[in-house]
Amino acid sequence: MKRILSGFVILLMLALVAGACGGGGADTGNSPDAVSPESGVLRIPGPEPQTLDPALAGDVASAFYVNEIFGGLLTWLPESAAPENVPCYNFSGRIYCLAPDIAENIPEPQFNSDGTVSYTFELRHNVYFHRGRQVTAQDFKYSFERALDPRTGSTTAELYLWDIMGARDMARSRVKTADGIGVVNDFTLKLTTERYNAVFLLKLTYPTSFVVDKEQVRGNQTWFNLPNGTGPFRCVECRVSRSKVVLEPNKSYHLGAPKLSRVDISFAGGSAPTQYADGVVDVSGVALVEIEDVRSPGNPLSKELHETPELGTFYVAFNTEKAPFDDPLVRRAFAMAIDKDLIARSDLKDAVDVAQTIVPPSMPGYTPPADAAIPFDPARAKELLASSRYGKNFPEVTLLATSAGASPGSVTQRIVAMWEQNLGVKVNVQQLGDFAQFIATMRRGDYQMTQFGWVADYPDPEDFLDLKFHSQRSRANNETRYANAEVDQLLEQARGEKDSARRMELYQQAERLILADAPWIPLFHEKNIMLVKPYVQGYEPPPMAIPFLRYVEVK
Repeated sequence: MKRILSGFVILLMLALVAGACGGGGADTGNSPDAVSPESGVLRIPGPEPQTLDPALAGDVASAFYVNEIFGGLLTWLPESAAPENVPCYNFSGRIYCLAPDIAENIPEPQFNSDGTVSYTFELRHNVYFHRGRQVTAQDFKYSFERALDPRTGSTTAELYLWDIMGARDMARSRVKTADGIGVVNDFTLKLTTERYNAVFLLKLTYPTSFVVDKEQVRGNQTWFNLPNGTGPFRCVECRVSRSKVVLEPNKSYHLGAPKLSRVDISFAGGSAPTQYADGVVDVSGVALVEIEDVRSPGNPLSKELHETPELGTFYVAFNTEKAPFDDPLVRRAFAMAIDKDLIARSDLKDAVDVAQTIVPPSMPGYTPPADAAIPFDPARAKELLASSRYGKNFPEVTLLATSAGASPGSVTQRIVAMWEQNLGVKVNVQQLGDFAQFIATMRRGDYQMTQFGWVADYPDPEDFLDLKFHSQRSRANNETRYANAEVDQLLEQARGEKDSARRMELYQQAERLILADAPWIPLFHEKNIMLVKPYVQGYEPPPMAIPFLRYVEVK
């Protein structure tokens, strides 16, 4: 999230994102005319989190906060801050490394005679919760099992912890503890997986694996209003019901204290670009109607504009169990009827990259499967629709969408118009203003088609292909109800493949099959587009939801 964050890393409708806080950015240096109102204080607009509980964080907004307040065994660091001899990944020129957080080192897998694999984590002795209690292995065991406990209500625990012995059984109420989570002593935690999975350690960087203070959680049902984490920042004002979140640095942070003295995050509403122009916030997204003007070299703001790719894909999803989208010919016809290039250029002002694949091109090591994309071809789309089992008696079709206004967003309206023009099919739009209700409706499969977005939680195609399209992993997460035995076999083979190049080949084969079946129409790959004041240095949000505010300075 991540799904940013993250698991279920959730995006709002792309047409609504332009005015919100974006991502990206870089050092902008110092300008004599740009002076921060208060040195050391960073002021940024929203987003509003759904939760501050790491076990429940399944959306980008929540993951943003949780990553700064909490921590886990492992984390992601920019190459400049990472220790030697750790695996690093190139995200379109920006390099981030998997690194120890509360663990002292990244453990090597121990292959056991019964086929299981064990990882022994030695914990640092200098890690404390914000209120002073030392973190132990028992805290991690409690946090993992709390996330897996069905009473907690986590939608991400089974996805990200399911490799651990007993995790799935615990998540499904078959057992009360997971055998694969073992405490050796106060500072040694042993995790045992049912079999080898090449990305198991990467998944431990997601919030589901973060440690919470069991003493606080057990004794306070509203503990998340002022959570006691271990991360680089602590909450001094964190009640989600209020209009802002205030973070202050954890000066005893074991990986190095932040450079900021405070972070004020406001989600009270209003126009972020206007607030940026008025000096109320230091960072802002850019409204679509203004983006071409801001990009112009003659505009002084162009020097403060930053555009970077994000590991995300925005898409239309079909419920493959419901008519008419249980017929792949119908799904392909709908895909061929959308002119994505026109939408990206005209409606979205090139604020996105057109998607031809599910996995974004900025994914490290990714090579797109050859000739897998479905082209824009209205004539062929009509032929496919006519030859489908619904060609002569096409049912009523409804698109489920989130809503922040009285009418659908411009991108939604454009796509619906293209389907009517190119296929002769009128599509109704059902808008749900309550985002939680939208998610619940989608997870129940109570829809025909929908719009959604997915942002990587770790840099591997598994986070897109296995989590979203394997038929047996999670019915709630596989919102398309897609099932293909050959795809399942390829994805399972890729999980245990130790050779990285071979793993990529297996994922390319799986993605080629998925694209041909068209349970998704990949529309766009996200970009982080934002304005950053010149006195803000180091504001460089990574392409996925990981902590980064520790490196920011305001002078």
